[in-house]
Amino acid sequence: MDDVLLIKKFNQGDTRAFTKLVNRWHKKVYRFAYRFFADADEANEITQKTFIKMYSKLNDLDDPSRFGAWIYRVANNLCLDELKRAGRRRSSPLEAWVEQQGGLESDEQSPMAALQQKELGEIIQQALLELPDEQRTVIILKEYEGLKFREIAEILQEPESTVKSRLYYGLKSTRRVLKSWNIEHHYLTND
Repeated sequence: MDDVLLIKKFNQGDTRAFTKLVNRWHKKVYRFAYRFFADADEANEITQKTFIKMYSKLNDLDDPSRFGAWIYRVANNLCLDELKRAGRRRSSPLEAWVEQQGGLESDEQSPMAALQQKELGEIIQQALLELPDEQRTVIILKEYEGLKFREIAEILQEPESTVKSRLYYGLKSTRRVLKSWNIEHHYLTND
């Protein structure tokens, strides 16, 4: 059953349809919020607030076929609201990238490679936290969530050219941050 049909059923009073939507989108919303804050508690709170808002506003959604963009927009707005409310406090990385990649366990990975992968994830997450919110959001949606520019533009309600520009400047700023920390290029590319 696709999202559109689930939304239709929910709007007709079927609460099981809402549960199915939550189950389908929970991991994506949590992962987005976790990468935004690098904190499990913050991510859980944003995820919960996103689904509360979804429950109360889903019947107002004009075009159910755009639900994916809408739910990411809700989550992004809640993340930005939390930053404003908290006075832009920054969380520590807490192995955000590694945790989101499914951990370090791999039959092919040596303990040294696993440690390097973990360190790299922490470094990248910390560098992302140094970026302006708009750039960080685009990088998370594009590079981690794998969304297309068109989808990101819809989520952020910005022109596609603005999204591309934010990605470009975000990646450039990330490189600049890493360089200022004396992180060598070969470390990042495993050359």
